[in-house]
Amino acid sequence: TILYSYFRSSCSWRVRIALALKGIAYDTVPVNLLKDGGQQFSAEFKAVNPMQQVPALKIDGITLSQSLAIIHYLEDTRPNPRLLPQDPKKRAQVRMIADHIVSGIQPLQNLSILQQMGEKKTEWAQNCIASGFKALEQILQHTAGCYCVGDEVSMADLCLVPQVANAERFKVDMGPYPIITRINKALLELEAFKVSHPSRQPDTPADLRA
Repeated sequence: TILYSYFRSSCSWRVRIALALKGIAYDTVPVNLLKDGGQQFSAEFKAVNPMQQVPALKIDGITLSQSLAIIHYLEDTRPNPRLLPQDPKKRAQVRMIADHIVSGIQPLQNLSILQQMGEKKTEWAQNCIASGFKALEQILQHTAGCYCVGDEVSMADLCLVPQVANAERFKVDMGPYPIITRINKALLELEAFKVSHPSRQPDTPADLRA
């Protein structure tokens, strides 16, 4: 099993958490999104993922891209521990929160967008994340237990933690989001979230290592 990953990519981090939770051993092939004009644009990597984005996972003789598609496949083939609840209502809530982050927040502050924003990029990222978190905080008032949906770690949590890390990198004021902050803190205590952390990857630069 091979994961094409970049230490700081929040989408790659989601998949690293899933692999850690499910105890799946893998080798990392780092794809540096900044070096050499972006290694994701190389012909070699384009053959792996035509969208030229990380993550991509080679597993069971197939290559998958898109973090949630990868996580769904891992869930279908290696169901323990569960990342999607069996109860249809809770399952829908998990998918709703995951989609909210994966479609509604992350792409708007993605590297490719920020590179086009020039000097306004920090302000742009802060605004995108803050408006998304405002909605998410409201949703979590109805769904949260220890974690995003009840007391079991789910796919929603795998999306939350990397997005909070992005918010912190862009110096978003987390004061208005006490539930997001509490859940994030609880999740970062768990081993799978620690080993998959951007500060502990093979391609993490020395000055950013934990």
